[in-house]
Amino acid sequence: MNEEFYKALFSRQQAIDPVPANNEISAWATRLLNVLFPERLSSPDYSLNEIRRFFADSEKNLLRLLEATKACEDCSNEDICKNFYLELPELYRKMRTDITATLNGDPAAKSEFEIIRSYPGFLATAIYRIAHYLLTLGIPLVPRILTEFAHGETGIDIHPGAQIGEYLFIDHGTGIVIGETTIIGNYVKLYQGVTLGALSVEKYMANTKRHPTIDDHVIIYSGATILGGDTHIGERSIIGGNVWLTKSIPPGSTVYHQSAMKVISKQ
Repeated sequence: MNEEFYKALFSRQQAIDPVPANNEISAWATRLLNVLFPERLSSPDYSLNEIRRFFADSEKNLLRLLEATKACEDCSNEDICKNFYLELPELYRKMRTDITATLNGDPAAKSEFEIIRSYPGFLATAIYRIAHYLLTLGIPLVPRILTEFAHGETGIDIHPGAQIGEYLFIDHGTGIVIGETTIIGNYVKLYQGVTLGALSVEKYMANTKRHPTIDDHVIIYSGATILGGDTHIGERSIIGGNVWLTKSIPPGSTVYHQSAMKVISKQ
């Protein structure tokens, strides 16, 4: 490699302001979940005062991360942090609805402990709920880093901009994609490989609704692909496995993929 290449890399390095590493940002959220859900710890033993101190320190750490990432130049990062922690009990309540939905919806789930400790769907949705609220407070970058951390850990890709109701149940989960402008209602069940995506990824559509709306009590089975900002799945509908859907369907619909299959026996 020539000297000009080295100089170009050095110039780019000098132009970038130092920010915390992605794993430092994800560690803040992980520690937060560990205290909200002590089932994640090997031997939780916090006193009441230690819990109070933890949240005070956690708020300071969030403020440091926001200031280091220059998250909000035109507003108060201190106010954003206060608002986040004031909202935390409500976020916790929503996370618990996801646990309830999983426990009630999965015959294999034996306990809340098992779901909190081992289910990838719970981790992905819990991180999403933290990231989404930070995004609603006007924080850039950090929410996306958090959901990409969850994506790497679970294989479930939820954009922090998606709007997701309560009692979400993600079963298995690997390969699920939920796009930025997706709207999901309450009591929705998603299986592995589901894509809630856009029909077009043209840049001019950045500020338009590109992803589908899923109403309450909808079940979407594995491998289904639902695309488009105008696509609306009516409540209590069932979308079968491997369905490709780009148009709205009324409430109570059942959509399934039918393919020809032949079994030839040599006996």
